[in-house]
Amino acid sequence: MKTLASYIAINRFGLGPRPGEADKVEKDPKKWIKEQIQRSPRIPAGLLRYKSSEDIVRLSGTARAEKKQNKTARQKIDKLKSSLRENAVQETFARTEHMIATDTPFVERMVMFWSNHFTVSGAGKGNIFFVAPAYEREAIRPHIFGKFEDLLLAVVRHPAMLTYLDNHKSVGPHSRMGIRRSFVTGVKTGLNENLAREILELHTLGVNGGYTQTDVIEFAKAITGWSHGAIRQNRDYRPMHGRFEFKKHFHEPDSKKVLGKKYREKGVKTGEAILKDLARHPSTARFIATKLARHFIADDPPETAVNRLAGVFTKTGGDLADVSKALIELDEVWNQSHPKIKTHYELMISAFRASGKSGFKLKDFSVPLQAFAQVPFQAPSPAGWPDTAADWIAPESLLRRVEWLRQFAATLPAGWNPQKFLDDVIGPVATDETRTWVSRAPSTDAALALILSSPEFQRR
Repeated sequence: MKTLASYIAINRFGLGPRPGEADKVEKDPKKWIKEQIQRSPRIPAGLLRYKSSEDIVRLSGTARAEKKQNKTARQKIDKLKSSLRENAVQETFARTEHMIATDTPFVERMVMFWSNHFTVSGAGKGNIFFVAPAYEREAIRPHIFGKFEDLLLAVVRHPAMLTYLDNHKSVGPHSRMGIRRSFVTGVKTGLNENLAREILELHTLGVNGGYTQTDVIEFAKAITGWSHGAIRQNRDYRPMHGRFEFKKHFHEPDSKKVLGKKYREKGVKTGEAILKDLARHPSTARFIATKLARHFIADDPPETAVNRLAGVFTKTGGDLADVSKALIELDEVWNQSHPKIKTHYELMISAFRASGKSGFKLKDFSVPLQAFAQVPFQAPSPAGWPDTAADWIAPESLLRRVEWLRQFAATLPAGWNPQKFLDDVIGPVATDETRTWVSRAPSTDAALALILSSPEFQRR
């Protein structure tokens, strides 16, 4: 790798260099990135062989229903859960293999960015892990370069998100179901605000985006009844399915007022109308622009870059392809060589890409990621994985990273030229100190380990 621009393109917009990749990039780094932007990115064939969310949710719902009716079905249910868990593990493994081998790494970086932005997590909610890889494949991948409002609608209507943030439990107090439960139990049915709050705080406007608690409540009312077809009440004998389902008898009637705008009661269309307005709101434009600038430029992104991205987002109605192209053209992206720290997952992917290795085993990823505490689809909260340096290079984490990189270097084939490897993966940013330490290394393994654990390799 010869130029700083190619290093930035491959590492900041991509996932680290594969052998020979720099030769393609150095001719025109910006063009290489832009050519990966497709309105409807192809879903990797290797991921399509896994179960759809519809099948997973339906099977899980059927198992729950059988458990209530027949306690002897526990063995069958345990076997089903084991099968669904294995399906999710294998798709997560296949996803990682694809990210290592792909020749369109900018696509995969944006998949990870938006999947993290719209996090669903199995941490604390084990059943969510069963469906999380399918959710990413179905709701995230097709829309990363489309309209933001289409991405938002796909995410919010997906059974994984509806279940993760408990909207399937939300019952309007004045809905038919709410009135019935209140009459039978004497307790007023509670409205669940989780999904509405996180959409406003984490997905669209941002915590300082100008909404109030009243807006949260009104929005939560508007999306009551948004559920899926794998939940059936007593005496509801309709066949189960795993798709989105609007349950009118759960839905809070009458008009709602969100951010000062009144929405007439139109059933499911009321919530859709609010989501579309949120997707085009100025606060959303700024919030998304800030997150993109933080991810691609610096932990504390420059205002000029944020303003530029927000302007393109607003002008194009949230066209993510145009926003991505504007991001690529920002001078601020190309002015700093490697300001961002790789997450543990990114670090592993970049190490495997640099090695050119293939024929991985599941344990090659699962064991270190468990040690790093960054297992895909297991983020600690709906906010997803953090995107600042302090969260990834605390002393203990740094020691674990260096130790894994040392062990990984020892698995590389004999006969490597450490100097060529250094030039290929960190050449344009390698310091004199790093070059000196590598030249003085007592063995090839030690030299490769020094390169992989260098500050230059751990940054992007």
